Amino acid sequence: MTDPHRQPNDSRVADAAFDNWVDFYAPEKTKPYLRLMRADRPIGTWLLLWPCLWSIALAAPLGEGWSVLSLLYLPEPGTMLLFALGAFVMRGAGCTINDIIDHEFDAKVARTRSRPIPSGAVSLRQAWLFLITLCLVGLLILVQFNIFTILLGAASLLLVGLYPFAKRFTYWPQVMLGLTFNWGALLGWAAVAGNLSLPPVLLYIGCICWTIGYDTIYAHQDKEDDALLGLKSTALRFGDNTKPWLFGFYGAALLFFGLAGMAAAIGWIFYLGLAIGGWHLMRQVTRTKIDDAARCLAVFKSNRDFGVILFASILAGTLGSGLH
Repeated sequence: MTDPHRQPNDSRVADAAFDNWVDFYAPEKTKPYLRLMRADRPIGTWLLLWPCLWSIALAAPLGEGWSVLSLLYLPEPGTMLLFALGAFVMRGAGCTINDIIDHEFDAKVARTRSRPIPSGAVSLRQAWLFLITLCLVGLLILVQFNIFTILLGAASLLLVGLYPFAKRFTYWPQVMLGLTFNWGALLGWAAVAGNLSLPPVLLYIGCICWTIGYDTIYAHQDKEDDALLGLKSTALRFGDNTKPWLFGFYGAALLFFGLAGMAAAIGWIFYLGLAIGGWHLMRQVTRTKIDDAARCLAVFKSNRDFGVILFASILAGTLGSGLH
């Protein structure tokens, strides 16, 4: 529980949760950089990490059935830990490069003008040096894996560099985000198997559809400002027809997740969990109010819970693949 007598300083970011740990507990000199990498808003790290963990779990050896010990089983724990560290660092790097490129736009939007660069808490030079540091740490993590995974990870840099510019020329920047943000669905499998095959590719496609859905919901927070600034998004493209599109993309995501499970030959219990996940996604759509920014943010954040559901479903299907 947050200490009611402690108050964050006035440099907090407007769209961060009031009780986030950075504002209250981080050393003062580190706060601008932690805010720049969005450590005060961990949802992005979760959304980057889940496809990695799903893929690692999907690549795990199939079990013969349930036992008491199997309930304590976590495949490739060392690999998962490295991916968790990598997700934290590289999500921070992605946010940093995005803020460097968008700092002039961010200064004109109420929700983002308090971010470290437009507010003056971090200079552009400091931001670039911080970005280089994060990328070096990310590289150090990446080289712990096999050569195929290293090369595959390096290939994602092109997408990382292109994404921040997408909203300037297309109403579908969420597609570019999906391609970029879910690269871990390929990397996780590669780190375990040393190659790629059909299951991670199907998982990757499903993740892209999932991301288009949840980031469209997120983009509805900024649609008025985006329109005034000449920026584009699927929120503006879909407008009042957003919910049918969300049903379509979330439905496609569930389809490809199911096909990934089939291609990996995991057990039937996976599909029970996927059905629960499907209910969760469909409920997101019904809860969304496109003109209520607070509701859009809450629904967007609930995708962390979907990540938990799908991860548990893949683990259950992998461990229980011998059950009939």
